[in-house]
Amino acid sequence: QVQLVESGGGLVQAGGSLRLSCAASGRRFSSYAMGWFRQAPGKEREFVAGLSSNIGRTDYGDSVKGRFTISRDNAKNTVYLQMDSLKPEDTAVYYCAIARAKWASMSVQGYDYWGQGTQVTVSS
Repeated sequence: QVQLVESGGGLVQAGGSLRLSCAASGRRFSSYAMGWFRQAPGKEREFVAGLSSNIGRTDYGDSVKGRFTISRDNAKNTVYLQMDSLKPEDTAVYYCAIARAKWASMSVQGYDYWGQGTQVTVSS
C-alpha cells in the first residue's frame, strides 16, 4: 500500500520561508517522479513543482518559479519543497503526489497517489 505523509506546514509571515517534507512508502520511490500541488479554498488544485526520477528534471508553476525548490532524497524516500519569499497568495493546502511514470506531469491526472495535505498560511 502506497502512503505519502506531508509535514512542515504552518503559519509564516510574508517574505518568510518554509520547507515541506513528504515521506513515501509502498512503492519503489526512486523509479517515479514526484510532484507538489496546492489548493486554496474555492480554487482548483494547482501544480506547484515536479521532479522527474531519472535525469532529475524539475518543473515549476509560473507563480512559484524562482522562489520554490523541489528536491528528493531517494535514500530516505522523501521529497522536499523549499519555499522562500512567501506571499499571502501562497496560502493553501499543499499536497505531494507520486507520479505514474518517471516524468513529472503538471496535471493531477499524472499522479495516482496523494498525501493528506499540509496547511500553509502566509500572513501579510
